Amino acid sequence: MEEKVREIFGITAPDLRQVPVLTLAYVGDSAYDLILRTLFAETTMLHGKPLHGLVQTYVTARSQARIADGLQEELTEEELAVYRRGRNAKPETVSKHASLAEYHKATGLEALIGYLYLDGRTDRAVSLIRKGMAYAEQETRE
Repeated sequence: MEEKVREIFGITAPDLRQVPVLTLAYVGDSAYDLILRTLFAETTMLHGKPLHGLVQTYVTARSQARIADGLQEELTEEELAVYRRGRNAKPETVSKHASLAEYHKATGLEALIGYLYLDGRTDRAVSLIRKGMAYAEQETRE
């Protein structure tokens, strides 16, 4: 999709090493959410509040932190570097429902998803999200 956006607007892909990490996290937040919304819209008969509730299982800072922890061994060196940049960033806001450490981990995960999305590696982002969903589900069972 990012390629189609660039084509329509006549822009070229940026050097992702130069994109501010919080911008990567901003894009990653939306890409992550869209991937989950697409998944559940196409695989469940839910709509409205129940659908939103299902997506929320995976998009909270606490869930994303758990996913980030679980995926550490799955990440390449390049991906770990992006994740760490995001985790170590100084966000302007913090979550009311998660610890600062969880919020930083969630920001790292969102930065990684944004990086992969903008780099045209949506398949890798989807693969990581799919693997990570099990870690978020552990939280809801506990």
